[in-house]
Amino acid sequence: MNRRCAFGLFAIALSLAASSNSSLAEGPSLRDQLVGTWIYVSSTGKRDDGTSAERPSLRGAVTYTADGHFHFITVRTDAPKYASNDPVLPSPEEAMAIASGSIAYTGTYAVDESTKTIQLKIETSTFPNLVGAPNQRRIVTSIGPDEMRFTNPRNPAGVTLEFVWKRAK
Repeated sequence: MNRRCAFGLFAIALSLAASSNSSLAEGPSLRDQLVGTWIYVSSTGKRDDGTSAERPSLRGAVTYTADGHFHFITVRTDAPKYASNDPVLPSPEEAMAIASGSIAYTGTYAVDESTKTIQLKIETSTFPNLVGAPNQRRIVTSIGPDEMRFTNPRNPAGVTLEFVWKRAK
């Protein structure tokens, strides 16, 4: 009986050690890897019919905080400066160029580790239609210490976007 008990305890200890070693080998969670600021590198777009959607030259960043908040912004690199030099008095053309060439939104996020999906709850945006919109998700296709790639499946314009980001230093 003592041998059986000792063998049983040894088997349990061995299985616990194996499971803790396998979780160490898995590395940090997706959520842990996301935390920080990422700088926009590039993006491509595809329509539902498979054709490419032209993407403008952009600059931007996305930040994920440890407490579950995020901020996202991209702006066209050719955005015009306001002739009036007053941020509340653009010309109609300047206002249209800025509105159509930039997007910013912020809110909270959750991560589904099994599907590598970031689920966004957008609370404010320069495009008001995104606020509270269902199914705002980003699918992380790869992430490492210095680079992240994710897909925005089917944005409001019906285009699937692939983004490349580098970690801010």
